[in-house]
Amino acid sequence: MAVFSWFNEVFLKMTWLNNFMGGIVENVFQLDSTSRIGASLQFFLYDTLKIFFLLSVLIFGISYIQSYFPPERTKKILGRYKGINASILSALLGTVTPFCSCSSIPLFIGFTGAGLPLGTTFSFLISSPLVDLASVILLASIFNWSIALAYVLVGLVLAVLGGGVIGRAGMENQVESFVYGASSIDVEEVKLSPKDRYNYSVEQVKEVIQKVWLYVLLGVGIGALIHNWIPQELITALLGQDKWYSVPLATLIGAPIYADIFGTLPIAEALLAKGVGLGTVLAFMMSVTVLSLPSLIMLKKVIKPRLMSLFVGIVVIGIFIIGFGFNEFSSVFI
Repeated sequence: MAVFSWFNEVFLKMTWLNNFMGGIVENVFQLDSTSRIGASLQFFLYDTLKIFFLLSVLIFGISYIQSYFPPERTKKILGRYKGINASILSALLGTVTPFCSCSSIPLFIGFTGAGLPLGTTFSFLISSPLVDLASVILLASIFNWSIALAYVLVGLVLAVLGGGVIGRAGMENQVESFVYGASSIDVEEVKLSPKDRYNYSVEQVKEVIQKVWLYVLLGVGIGALIHNWIPQELITALLGQDKWYSVPLATLIGAPIYADIFGTLPIAEALLAKGVGLGTVLAFMMSVTVLSLPSLIMLKKVIKPRLMSLFVGIVVIGIFIIGFGFNEFSSVFI
């Protein structure tokens, strides 16, 4: 237990880095680390370095694992299962794909075109941007392990149930015809050496960092602004845990934003510190990652209005239930 606590403080939360950045702010920038400007700068430097370091290490490790599950192999594995078992496996496989919602849609097209059941592919589409192994570690580094594991669990449940409902709805005719036309393409799985897997993992780190660096910087900047400049009274007046509308409002605010979960974490951290309910914070994060407007626009090119409405409705209702539930029982996790 002592070793775990040490690992959590030194490697995940990196309290030493926060203290070091405080010294940089005071000795190099000649600012009081307790002032608004100094505290904002310390927050920005600490969170930025911590997130990029952990993200690089985690994406490398996850990508190495993912190299054993290319789309061809994933398709074959999912094709062996039916019903709820297929949805569960699809949601779990989505956790080892560090994709944003837009990046998940091409795989969704490939899986659907290859003949996988619609419910299975939608479980993957929900799970992949919402839950991944890197987000578990980063959530634990910012909040705690209880919140991180609970977030993953409810995310997987939402993906499995959402896919199950869509699978039973019989809406295969609500997928654009060109998607099914892609089923004739089947690429042979390529055998990779350890060196190939290493090179693939390094390239994935570069690719993910290139995709998310701006969102991380924006997220940390907004988090620093919320943390040190916006009065707590104003935030709790809008999104306080006692406000019944806080979860729907957070979901509505998050939907137009296009960002990876890594960019939303600093904002979530700052909101929670200002007294916003845990469920409201998680609703915001889920809305950003699954219901981002750009991804819905892309998805609209692939599926028809009835199926789109069902997908959005299921996800929104799921986020509401999760948000209200975590607000009600937040004392268990914090």
